Amino acid sequence: MSKPGKIELMFTLAGAVSGLLYFEFYGCENGCMITSVWWRAGLYGAFMGFLVGGMVKDRFVPQKKTD
Repeated sequence: MSKPGKIELMFTLAGAVSGLLYFEFYGCENGCMITSVWWRAGLYGAFMGFLVGGMVKDRFVPQKKTD
C-alpha cells in the first residue's frame, strides 16, 4: 500500500469540511449516532472523502507501466 498523495489529502479535507457543513445545516440533535456530534460528523466525512479519493485517484494520476 502506498502512502497517501495529494489527491487523497484533498478529498479527505473536502470530506471533513462536508461533514462539518452537514452537521451545521442538517445534523440532528438526538438519536443520530454519526451526525449528532460535530467531531464525529467531520471524522466520518474525512473517512468517506479518503475512500472516494482513493477510488478516483486512478483517473487523475497516470499509472507507471512496468514491463
